[in-house]
Amino acid sequence: MKPIFVFLFVMLFANSFYAQEQFAVYFDSNKFDLTSKEKTKLNDWIAENKTNKIVAIHGFTDEDGTTGFNDTLAQKRVDCIFNTIKNQIKIREDFKTRSFGESFNQSKNKAENRKVLIYYILEKDIVREDEILGIKKEAAEEQPKPEVNYPEKLVFENPNGTTSEFKLDRTFMKKVGEAKKGEKLKIDNLNFIINTFAVVPESRGKLYELLLVLQRNPQLKIEIQGHLCCMPNDRLDLSTQRAKAIYNFLVANEIYPGRLSYKGFGSTQPIYPLPEKDEKERAANRRVEILIVEN
Repeated sequence: MKPIFVFLFVMLFANSFYAQEQFAVYFDSNKFDLTSKEKTKLNDWIAENKTNKIVAIHGFTDEDGTTGFNDTLAQKRVDCIFNTIKNQIKIREDFKTRSFGESFNQSKNKAENRKVLIYYILEKDIVREDEILGIKKEAAEEQPKPEVNYPEKLVFENPNGTTSEFKLDRTFMKKVGEAKKGEKLKIDNLNFIINTFAVVPESRGKLYELLLVLQRNPQLKIEIQGHLCCMPNDRLDLSTQRAKAIYNFLVANEIYPGRLSYKGFGSTQPIYPLPEKDEKERAANRRVEILIVEN
């Protein structure tokens, strides 16, 4: 079955070949099959480039013969190379071939003009394939996220029959839910019993705020980051334990662990330099922050 070739737009590739690798094979005059020497050279190249990717093949001839004959000969040379490599090395889906015949800047050495050039990209550069080829993808129109509503308060019935009520910060929840990847937000008023990772009762509402945001924004992934004040060394790793306590609360309430991570920084990233001047500065340094990993 004869392969179907998609012909490239010359200007597109002419501006981008500098960023690609190329390999040449040569033909005898008026021939479109390879000599034993060139066939061996091509097979060696294929063996060494299994994980690279071909993006184009161009065929050329010298000026001997008519223009029509040379164009046909150049295309047959391209076909010969394509049929040799097509099942042995990666080829771009919209693979491009072109036969230039004699219509290119000829070398004075005719043997150098009777060739096929294979343009390819190294495995390490395949992730930049479109960039290297100068192909610009149209950015998909970003769809606005549906508005998420959050309650003003949560009321729980305790095992002893009493109820607990938590007033919620809807502004904070909305801010976290709409934050962009890479943003970092401080959880205000989230306090712990001194020298422990236990959240004080009056701060438990902050945990539920975070839980609600994650429940109502299933694409949201976060890293919980703990920070301490006052002491230069976090000997008890308290900042990590506090971040982990929040992580454990969320997982216990059925947030998928793959959406969460935690990390403690001790006092290595203070807002105010140590030692702090007053309780205001200590409170600012003693904090938990949320890094938006994906949203």
